[in-house]
Amino acid sequence: MRVLIAPDDFKGTLSAVEAAEAIAIGWRLHAPDDTLTLIPMSDGGPGFVRAVSTVLGGDIAPVGLRGPMGETAIGMVLMVDGTGYVESAHGCGLALVHPDRRDARAATSYGVGQLIAAAIDSGARRIVVGLGGTASTDGGAGMLAALGATARDAAGSPIALEAGGAALAGVVTVDLAPARARVADVEIVVASDVDSPLLGSRGAARGFAAQKGADDAAVEQLEAALTSYSRAIGRRADGKDPAVALGAGAGGGLGYGLMLLGGRRVPGIETVMGVLGLEAAIGVSDLVITGEGCFDWQSLRGKVVSGVAAAALHQGRPVVVLAGRVEVGKREYVALGITEAHAASADGDVPATPAEAARALAERAARVASQWSR
Repeated sequence: MRVLIAPDDFKGTLSAVEAAEAIAIGWRLHAPDDTLTLIPMSDGGPGFVRAVSTVLGGDIAPVGLRGPMGETAIGMVLMVDGTGYVESAHGCGLALVHPDRRDARAATSYGVGQLIAAAIDSGARRIVVGLGGTASTDGGAGMLAALGATARDAAGSPIALEAGGAALAGVVTVDLAPARARVADVEIVVASDVDSPLLGSRGAARGFAAQKGADDAAVEQLEAALTSYSRAIGRRADGKDPAVALGAGAGGGLGYGLMLLGGRRVPGIETVMGVLGLEAAIGVSDLVITGEGCFDWQSLRGKVVSGVAAAALHQGRPVVVLAGRVEVGKREYVALGITEAHAASADGDVPATPAEAARALAERAARVASQWSR
């Protein structure tokens, strides 16, 4: 049997590479003679640069930057033939902040702007920014500040765009001209992991801030601040409102900030699948296995699982999802072309450590192999 293993990362425990290897180990316990192809995936979130560099090669340069809570961090820029690949998780990733220090109201995307600037300084005329796994919910304001944007309140006093999402509540005017000048003549591609708008129930604050440490009060504070911020910026010259665009809410609103610079949004998973040649790999496989830490409603909105399932459905290949936790009902996932979905642990609890997660994932993969490989 030919099995393609193409998971996303299991946030907080396993990288996509580690998850793929754990699944392969478990599968081989039952079916050692099966042919396994491992293609670790990313939807633009954590692992984006690594996934792209695995196939395209290129030069990776370290970049010193300001992390989401103001700490010093090291990010990376991948340069391939004049195109710079930037991963937002390197500049403002949730994984950069200890759980005890996470504050969605104060976290900034400033480091992402520094990575974009570094790519430009390295000669990039096209920059692909992978969005996902961020600690910030600032509408990309910090990123814009790093590129030169400024803001003022009703009294004309400066407001620090890099101070986090909550600080945007008092913004009345925003000067984007310096930031737009910094990226002039540079094509910006926004590879987003979700297609959510900036505001609303599935937006940057109400849809995602809770997983970044925000309680109900903080979520509403951020929603109000982002609303004021987007009103201050207003519509584009063509009359369109970038706040309602698909992907504007991705990366804590980084999608919105990048669109203000002229960025063009593309589904992150489609970008990575194209680079990795996933459709060709599906075509020569009998079964496709994908997965992620939590298979939930977000998985249905442009994440790795839905992207892989759609590609496999197009070619008539069955898909099995292995996840740390499964929250999507069978009726919903069957509609995506997914045959089965299994939690790694029988009790549905996500293992706390990488070793436990890898062991549970391998054990579940072995049980699935006993059903599929004869």
